Amino acid sequence: MHGEYKVPGGKLVVVDVEVEDGVLRHVRVAGDFFLEPDEALDAVDRALEGAAADTDAAGLAARIDAALPAGTVMYGLTSEGVGIAVRRALARATDWTDFDWQLIHEGPQAPALHMALDEVLTTEVAAGRRPPTLRVWEWGAPAVIIGSFQSLRNEVDPRGAARHGIEVVRRISGGGAMFVEPGNTITYSLSVPESLVQGLSFQDSYAYLDDWVLGALADMGISAWYQPLNDIATDQGKIAGAAQKRLVGPGGGPGAVLHHVTMSYDIDADKMVEVLRIGREKLSDKGTGSARKRVDPLRRQTGLAREAVIDRMIESFRGRYGLAPGGVTDTELARAAELARTKFTDPGWTARVP
Repeated sequence: MHGEYKVPGGKLVVVDVEVEDGVLRHVRVAGDFFLEPDEALDAVDRALEGAAADTDAAGLAARIDAALPAGTVMYGLTSEGVGIAVRRALARATDWTDFDWQLIHEGPQAPALHMALDEVLTTEVAAGRRPPTLRVWEWGAPAVIIGSFQSLRNEVDPRGAARHGIEVVRRISGGGAMFVEPGNTITYSLSVPESLVQGLSFQDSYAYLDDWVLGALADMGISAWYQPLNDIATDQGKIAGAAQKRLVGPGGGPGAVLHHVTMSYDIDADKMVEVLRIGREKLSDKGTGSARKRVDPLRRQTGLAREAVIDRMIESFRGRYGLAPGGVTDTELARAAELARTKFTDPGWTARVP
């Protein structure tokens, strides 16, 4: 069995392993990381040899830490990263490059239709009728998108939303509210087979699916990092937030993961706080005293036009994994339009958590 894992902000870890009588055998760890002294790699292999095949990543990391020679230095590598690579090997996880990725980047669409497209496209990936897809959104109207489990009245000031002509819709994924305006926001979705995140914990899957965009930002001169559970940040503040939803495949079989990210290219912070009820407790938890400081726009950090940032992100993804142009099919669009009408614009859904 073969498993690979790109350590967030680090290097690739590759593990080849067999299982005999319920334990790990013939373990070989490799990768483009740096490790000193040389004999530390043999120590890692020996630490994993004989471990129970159902040992989780943390347990495998503990075995490695206990076996490393004194003074071992890891660069681009962590013991937990090795443990995750082992779990991915045992789960027969797929890798980014195992797929023919498709790009969808179409014209502006209504917020409710975006919510519906996320659900429809990810369902199609789960059913095997669509390849893994990167979809870059264009917003047809300003909106507040609340998480699946958020209270509508706790998150949104209806008078502020009405005053600024901002639509409120609820998405299928969890997480916090998104304040979006056309031209000021960059949003993308990944609809991927569940096999891509096999062997990863829920938290690790966020970092794993966000890693490519950290590389894209680095190419634009921005040093960014994943901040658990679902933020992307720089030393100047939060620039993006992610959310996920797991969808079951046909007949309860292997499904797909929806992972979407909203990035602040520019932001009207004063308008945002008039529309969102951002409490002091939430802000203090982020270590900041105001919404303006909490979300830092990409426009100022990159000096690039929004379209240029998007183009560079797409090219970065294409350079890593390949990416063919595609589009929403007529069937998918019809299903999404119906879902937008019957679900995502239904007041009962929007206020399902009052």
